[in-house]
Amino acid sequence: MIIQQIIGNIKTHPIVGLDVDVLEIEWFETTKRIQRKRTNSGMEIAIKFIQEGQRLHQDDILYQDDKKVVVVHIKPCEAIVMTPASLLEMGTICYEIGNKHLPLFIQNDQIMMPFEMPMFRWLEASGYSPEKKEVQLLHLLKSNVTPHGHGGGSLFTKILNIASSND
Repeated sequence: MIIQQIIGNIKTHPIVGLDVDVLEIEWFETTKRIQRKRTNSGMEIAIKFIQEGQRLHQDDILYQDDKKVVVVHIKPCEAIVMTPASLLEMGTICYEIGNKHLPLFIQNDQIMMPFEMPMFRWLEASGYSPEKKEVQLLHLLKSNVTPHGHGGGSLFTKILNIASSND
């Protein structure tokens, strides 16, 4: 079965009465445009997204017929989870992690990233309170800022200006 686009999401697309077959993926597979996987029932799926920027989300529907629906499930993984105390801390943490070109997720007013011991130790040494947890990484922060734009009008400067005006 070749999938070229997402049909919908079970949050907005009714699937009542259909057998649900789950396609389990890792967080880093959500942005892959081409991949071959098997659903939990053994159905072979070939994902070939033609359009740039397409990505898979939790509960996306990849296939549906009169009897069956194939739904995406993003597997939980070990992650670093931080709950910033202020908007300034949120901006600073996001900037530091982003400056290292690591994937960043924002969920439930928390900052999350896939677990890496060096980053965990760095965050602790920098005075933050990271926690190691098993979570689903669902909301990848997509940056549209040009990498290495470290001039006077940097993203960090803008975040600091916004945060300091709200304190």
